[in-house]
Amino acid sequence: MDPEKAEFLKEFGADYGYPTGPKSIDQIRATEFKRLDGLVYLDHAGSTLYSELQMEAVFRDLTTNVYGNPHSQSDSSSATCEIVREARQQVLEYFNASPKDYKCIFTSGASAALKLVGEAFPWSQKSCFMYTMENHNSVLGIREYALSQGAAAFAVDIEETVHHGVSNGIAASVSLSQHQIQRRNEEKFLEEELIGDAYNLFAFPSECNFSGLRFSLDLVKIIKEDSEKFLEGSPFCKYITHIMSCILYESEVRSEAIDIEDDDVDAAKLLKKAYFSGGTVAASIADIDFVKRREGIEELFEDGTASFLSIASIRHGFKILNSLTLSAIGRHTAALATYLRKMLLALRHENGASVCKVYKSDSLKGLCREWGPIVSFNLKRPDGSWFGYREVEKLSSLSGIQLRTGCFCNPGACAKYLGLSHLDLRSNMEAGHVCWDDYDILNGKPTGAVRVSFGYMSSYEDAKKFIDFVKSSFVSLPNQAGLGYHLRERSIPFPDKGLESRFTSSFFLKSITIYPIKSCAGFSTEKWPLSISGLRYDHEWLLKSLTGEILTQKKLPEMCLISTSIDLHRGIMFVESPRCKEGLQINLKSDLQSGGREEVDLYGQRYEAQGYTDEVNNWFSFAIGRTCCLLRYSRSNDYLLLNKCKNGGMRRDMQSRVTFANEAQFLLISEESVSDLNNRISSNVQKGTFEMPVQINPMRFRPNLVISGGEPYVEDEWRNLKIGNKYFTSLGGCNRCQMINVVHTAGGAQKSNEPLATLASYRRSKGKILFGILLRLHETDNEVEQETDSWLQVGQEVHPNSF
Repeated sequence: MDPEKAEFLKEFGADYGYPTGPKSIDQIRATEFKRLDGLVYLDHAGSTLYSELQMEAVFRDLTTNVYGNPHSQSDSSSATCEIVREARQQVLEYFNASPKDYKCIFTSGASAALKLVGEAFPWSQKSCFMYTMENHNSVLGIREYALSQGAAAFAVDIEETVHHGVSNGIAASVSLSQHQIQRRNEEKFLEEELIGDAYNLFAFPSECNFSGLRFSLDLVKIIKEDSEKFLEGSPFCKYITHIMSCILYESEVRSEAIDIEDDDVDAAKLLKKAYFSGGTVAASIADIDFVKRREGIEELFEDGTASFLSIASIRHGFKILNSLTLSAIGRHTAALATYLRKMLLALRHENGASVCKVYKSDSLKGLCREWGPIVSFNLKRPDGSWFGYREVEKLSSLSGIQLRTGCFCNPGACAKYLGLSHLDLRSNMEAGHVCWDDYDILNGKPTGAVRVSFGYMSSYEDAKKFIDFVKSSFVSLPNQAGLGYHLRERSIPFPDKGLESRFTSSFFLKSITIYPIKSCAGFSTEKWPLSISGLRYDHEWLLKSLTGEILTQKKLPEMCLISTSIDLHRGIMFVESPRCKEGLQINLKSDLQSGGREEVDLYGQRYEAQGYTDEVNNWFSFAIGRTCCLLRYSRSNDYLLLNKCKNGGMRRDMQSRVTFANEAQFLLISEESVSDLNNRISSNVQKGTFEMPVQINPMRFRPNLVISGGEPYVEDEWRNLKIGNKYFTSLGGCNRCQMINVVHTAGGAQKSNEPLATLASYRRSKGKILFGILLRLHETDNEVEQETDSWLQVGQEVHPNSF
C-alpha cells in the first residue's frame, strides 16, 4: 500500500470507506461509478452523482410499471398517487419528521420552494425578513417579496460572547449583529398603525454552501423564544412578533442525517397563495370570480402535475443511502474534508510562505455543529499575491478534475470571508465583474474562491489527486523557478551569444491565413491586402443565434467544418459545409443590400452589423444544426465602448479598429515554437503521461501569420516588427483557451486535452496560458487600406524590434 494512504488510514480509517458497510468505497467505485475512471469529480455541493446501479433500478421500475397522471381515477393514476405518497413518507422519515406536524411539498428544486415561501408569506408593513449573511441568492430573493409588500429586510451576523465562569447555556451567549435595515416604501406611519401582530421570517442555512459551516438547529428556538432581545433597538421590538423560521437544507441532505422532530420549525398554515392551477383547486367557475381551493397542504401548493416519474425514482436513491447509513456517509465525507484542509494548510512555497488560505471560522463553537464536506479556499504565490480561481479551474479541468469556483451564489458569505467591503463590491461591478466571468482578481483581491466538496462516493484517491495537482501546479519548490512567473522554458537553451544577436537571426513570413467568418475555417494564400482593421475581410462576419448569442467553436465545435475562401477579383466569398449539398456564394458588395441592420455587443464593445437574406441564414442554420443568422461588420461605423464595461472586456487592442476578432488585428505564431511544443508533447507520451502521440499543426492556433526562423518563443520579447514595408506593434502574448484542444477530423470535431495541458506546464503567466503574440498595424499605417502597395506576401523578411 502507498505509504501516504497508509498514513491517511491510520488517522481516518475508522471513519473512511464504510468499513462496516455492505460495500467498501473501492467496491462502490468499481461497480457503481465506472464512468469516473480517469475523472475526479469534486462538486457534490453543486450537484452530486447518481450511481449506475441506481439508474438500472430506475430503468427497471419505469419499464415494468405504468405511472399515469395522478389527477385522475384510473389504475395507472392510482399507482402514481401511491408511489408519490410513499416518496413523501420517505422524505419525512429522512428528517425524522412526524407526518402529523410536517408536510412534504414537492417542487422543482430548493429555489422553487423558497420562492413559494416568499410569495405566500403574510407580509405586512409591520413585518421584517431577517436572514443570516451566509445565505444563497435564492434565499435573498425572498427579500423582493417582503420589500414589495412594505415590509423591512435586514441581514444579521450571528455572534457568540464568551463569559468566563458563567454557564447559562448557548442562548445567553448568542447575539445578532444587525446590518442596515432595507425598506422600499419610505412612507411614515402613525404610531397607532404600528401596534398589533406582525409576522416575521427568519432564514438561515443548515449548512453554508460557501464555507461548509453547519449551524445548530437550536438557533430556531433561541431566536423565537427571546425575540425581544435580538430585536432590541430596532423598530420591530414594539410589535407583538411572531417569528417564523425557514431553514435551507438543500446542500446538507446529501451527507448527514437530519433530525427536526424536536425543532420548532413552522408549518405552512399561514402561507396564502394567490395563484391556483390544475391540481390545487376542488372547483372553479370560468366566467365569474369563484374558486374553491383544496384543503390538503400538499395539494394546495403543488401547482399543476408534479414530476411524478422523478418522484417515483426517489426511493431508489434512498435505498442506496439507507444501505450505507447516513451517519457512515457523514463520517466518510468528513474524513476526506478534514484530510484535505489539513494537507492544504500544510503546503509551503520554497520561501516558507503559505500556499493556501482556507475559509473557515471558529467563532461559533456553540452554534456550529461541525464542518460539512465543503472546503473553500484560495491559493497564493510565494510573494503573497493571489492565483486567480479561474486559473485553478482551467488547469484542474485539464487534469481531469471537476470543481467549482466563484461565490457559489452566496454573496454574503463570499464578501464576509474574502473581506470585501461594499466599496469593493461596487468597484468590482463597475469594472465589469458579474457572476461566472473571468474577473477573478480585481484590485489585488480575489472576487471568489475555489470550492471542493465531497459525496458518499468520493475516495481518498480523489482527494490525493487534487492535492498532487495543487502541488505540481501552484507550489514553488526548491531548485525550481517560481511557478506562474516564468514564461520561457525551452528544451534547447539559447546559445551563449548575447541577447542582441538573437534578434539578428533571419526570419521570414511562412504563411498567411484569413478567417472571414468568426470561428469557421479559414484559408491560406500567398499574398493578401491589408486594411485599416487588419487583413482585409478577416473576422468580418459572425453567426448569431436567435437569442442573441454569438456562436463560436467553444460551444459549437462543428463550426470548424464550414470552409471559406474569397476571390478578390470577382468580389465573392465561397462557403462550403459537408452538411450542405451545395455551396454558398456571397457577393461582397451587392448582398449587403438585402438584410437589415442591427447592433452587436461583443467583448465589451458595440458594433453595427449588416444582416443577410433568409436564404443565406437558412444555409448556415442547416450547416451548424442551429437556427442562426449571418452578420457582417459595418466598416462605416466605429464601435462604441459599452458603459458597463469600462476596461473593454477581453479586447487588448483599444486603439485600432478591430472587426470581430477576439483581441487584436493579427495573431502571429512561430513555426519553431510549435515544433518545440510538439517535442514536449512527444516527451510526455514517452513518459507515459499520455496514451498516444499528438502532433499539433500550427493551424490549430488559428494564426493569421506564421513565421519561420530563429529560436522557439523568441517572439515573446519582440516589441515591434517590420514585414515587407509595413510596421506592426506587439501587444503581448495571446491567452489560449480550450478552443485549441478541438481536433478537426473528416468526421467532425473532437475535444482533447492537448495542446493546452502541455502549454499549461510551462507557458503560464499571471493566470494566463500564452502562445503566440498579438499585433496591430503601427499608427503610421492607419490609412493602409487606401494605399496600392498595402499587401503582405509569403516569403517577406520579418525584422523584429526595427523601430
